[in-house]
Amino acid sequence: MTGRGIFVTGTDTAVGKTVVACGLARGFRAHGARVAVMKPVASGATRTPEGLRNADALALIEAAQATTPYALVNPYCFEPPISPHIAAKEAMIEVDIATIRRNFETLAADADWVVIEGAGGWFAPISERQTMADLVWALAVPALMVVGVRLGCLNHAQLTRLAIEARGVSFAGWIASGVDPAMARTAENLASLERLLGEPALAVAACEPGAAASLTLEAAAARLAQRAISF
Repeated sequence: MTGRGIFVTGTDTAVGKTVVACGLARGFRAHGARVAVMKPVASGATRTPEGLRNADALALIEAAQATTPYALVNPYCFEPPISPHIAAKEAMIEVDIATIRRNFETLAADADWVVIEGAGGWFAPISERQTMADLVWALAVPALMVVGVRLGCLNHAQLTRLAIEARGVSFAGWIASGVDPAMARTAENLASLERLLGEPALAVAACEPGAAASLTLEAAAARLAQRAISF
């Protein structure tokens, strides 16, 4: 039996997707699961003797304690921190969803869970014709939405949820990420998100990594594992 996949998307860029994805990987591992990770497309990388390396992908590998080759985890890695489709065009590389799916299937064959982190938001372009939404649909995995809790999140969360379901992708739930500690009326906004999205958050976590966030996300991983049969 191959492993289950979970795709971590967000209401925008810089909303804490990497913190959440790493926390889920650690959480699944803490419950005895074999965990693989993916960052299929990444822009913003450092040149190393081994080639380009993206910090998010490296963080995922560390969280999962993965020993798989880097290229399997992050098949498309671009140096400039710009939209992936522009970076790919400048590098004269076509992002091939079929290649990403083959990597996913390879990872899933030896894992109980594959935690996949997207780049940017749900409709972030990965080529002239395709977006992250097309990638998730092709992988046939549920999407977990990270909501950056800041002014505007009520609108962004609803739009992203509707877009996920309109694409025919299963909605795995949502996690609130505290990207703006100074935000006014946070509790009221969280209550509104719960009402508008029709379900409570799997976790309310700080955007920055830390012990508290790890424990919160470990609990979220347990909840995801329990409800996975319905995806």
